[in-house]
Amino acid sequence: MWLYPEVRTLGEFLEYHGRHTPDRRALVHGSRTISFAEYDTVSNRIANGLLASGVEAGERVGFLGLNTPDFYFALIATARTRAAFIPFNWRLSPAELGQLLHDSDARLVFVERALEELWSAALAASGCAIKAIWFDQADTLEDQFAHHSAARPDLFISEEDIAIQLYTSGTTGKPKGVMLSHGGFNRMRLCEHLEPAFQWADGDIFINPLPNFHLLSIGIAFQCLYNGVAISIVRQFDPGVVCQTIQRDRPTLLTLTPTMLQMLLDHPQADATDFTSLRLVLYAGSAISLGLIKRAIVRMPGQFMQFYGATEAGGAFSILRPDEHDLEDEAKLQSCGRPLPLIEFRIVDADGNEVPEGQPGELMARAPAITSGYWKQPEATDKVLQHGWYRTGDVARRDADGLYYIVDRVKDMIVSGGENVYCAEVENALSTHPEVAQVAVIGVPDPRWGEAVMACVIRTADSLLAEAELIAHARALLAGYKVPKRVTFMESFPLVATGKVSKKDLRAPHWANVGRNVG
Repeated sequence: MWLYPEVRTLGEFLEYHGRHTPDRRALVHGSRTISFAEYDTVSNRIANGLLASGVEAGERVGFLGLNTPDFYFALIATARTRAAFIPFNWRLSPAELGQLLHDSDARLVFVERALEELWSAALAASGCAIKAIWFDQADTLEDQFAHHSAARPDLFISEEDIAIQLYTSGTTGKPKGVMLSHGGFNRMRLCEHLEPAFQWADGDIFINPLPNFHLLSIGIAFQCLYNGVAISIVRQFDPGVVCQTIQRDRPTLLTLTPTMLQMLLDHPQADATDFTSLRLVLYAGSAISLGLIKRAIVRMPGQFMQFYGATEAGGAFSILRPDEHDLEDEAKLQSCGRPLPLIEFRIVDADGNEVPEGQPGELMARAPAITSGYWKQPEATDKVLQHGWYRTGDVARRDADGLYYIVDRVKDMIVSGGENVYCAEVENALSTHPEVAQVAVIGVPDPRWGEAVMACVIRTADSLLAEAELIAHARALLAGYKVPKRVTFMESFPLVATGKVSKKDLRAPHWANVGRNVG
């Protein structure tokens, strides 16, 4: 049933292509193209170097740097040592990063020279003794480890060995290290292989400007490399650079978060960019507004597919397939689709009982690639992994056609006058106003209703949209208790590192003296 039955671990799919299609391109970085055979060889050299330095099975090896070929080399090299690879978030403050360094127990981290100031401050904050292996464009990991053997390390790697440890974004509480096994990633590839909507073609190339410390980037990269698809590396997301890279490399696949998609379409270079090479645009990471997806479908000629998943899933739980992206069926555009093969959903109430069709409740998922748990946090693990099911923390509903809709995050739901208000529903309504560029809805304290609905809005260029006009627009589309009581216009939104709007930061000033948990 697997595409490549002999592949069990992350390192083996690269070895497979290096052996069977050695000259096929694997990585594209500017003017350089790296074949699968070259990728395989360099990864082996770095893996042997790590083993020679004393890296042992079960240890943690970190990476702090932006998107470069060295990231991809270090990723596979670490997987071949039986150690777990941790890509650290380079957008964090030194104190935040120091907390992760301390929690991870890593004793070796690859660090890009451009981040030396952040690393030094974070290391001091961590109180740990961690060795840094420095690299930059002039002194790459590829060059530093070139004298080591190119032979595959002679180690048996169990499918249950932890391959990747990703830290959650930390928008609430203590960040958690999500442990993802070799076998979990491989079983995720099986789910995708059994899904007819995934089609791969010779010559496909995926442009990846996503942050490398996020599952969306790593998950789609593994999916592409497993299927022999090249990756065009963009150092970090910059809409102008993405436009230029699309013109230069003519990629066929693109994945962005909705926020990034908005920024790309808004960029001045977008109007002059030829998007016709893109046969498939995938979006994931957070809910997308109805206005944005309709705009993207009109602007970009290729097909669209939505992913819905979680870091704990090791990939996508469900997809809204290309044939379900229909401008004539707006309701369906708001769906996260149906589960992938071998994945199951349940929607339950607070007592764990399944709710009737059409009613909202917490979404539970069962999948073959679910996390092994949170690093050193057994209690947190037990809260989300229950009897083989993962509690997503998302409020969802299922319609009569079997499509699922993410209504809100459980923690983002507003309770106003005893009524539940789901932010995503209000955001979708407001996003249809032609002068709304972006919108985020939050709950703010209200002496009468407990919480009131407030809309944070970024207007389109040169717009003079007023609060009263937007509230009237909402009133025509929503029940009275869902209509925002207030609208605040902003120039930009605070974002977490993965590109999602940080509603915690939007809420914080309003709840600072009230005592509510604003996470």
